[in-house]
Amino acid sequence: MARLRSAVVVLGSVLVLGGCGAGQQDAGGGTPTPAPPATTTTTTTTTSADDAPVSDPATPTPVPEQLRFTAKTVDGEDFSGESLAGKPAVLWFWAPWCPNCQAEAPAIADAARSAGDVAFVGVAAQDEVAAMRDFVQRYDLGSFPHIADTDAAVWQRFDVTYQPAYAFIGSDGTVETVTSQLEPEELAARVGALS
Repeated sequence: MARLRSAVVVLGSVLVLGGCGAGQQDAGGGTPTPAPPATTTTTTTTTSADDAPVSDPATPTPVPEQLRFTAKTVDGEDFSGESLAGKPAVLWFWAPWCPNCQAEAPAIADAARSAGDVAFVGVAAQDEVAAMRDFVQRYDLGSFPHIADTDAAVWQRFDVTYQPAYAFIGSDGTVETVTSQLEPEELAARVGALS
């Protein structure tokens, strides 16, 4: 069992590092080449209030296992995943050099601004914090926090191995992970379903 777990961890690490890999610059420093379209993988996990600790004993809000983390944002602020418990939320997993992430960034900014009571959080990985911060500024994504997931620990919590990806979190604690780029209309529909 230990060997199987080790093999899964190694394979997961390789996939995280290789995600959107076709988007990296070539050896000559040329322009990134787009990655081929990814297939959509969706997983749903439900955590009941009986199974999960609560963030406030006075209000029994289920806290999915995936949200039990703390991290730093690209601006150096502390962020607690548990702060999203009991709220509809969208986590967007991205990397600064990824051409698919760059292409969908304007739609993400628009969706976050018009999301109403749905919280948006970016989860950046696979690069330096300075590059993550530049990406947020370049694409006007400052209306919501972005985690600097430099060790991909948050990505692993949501089984993300390829970017862009999403985790849609219901106020009831359900988590649905989508590991592909979404068209603006599909993103808007999913965000609307969380409200």
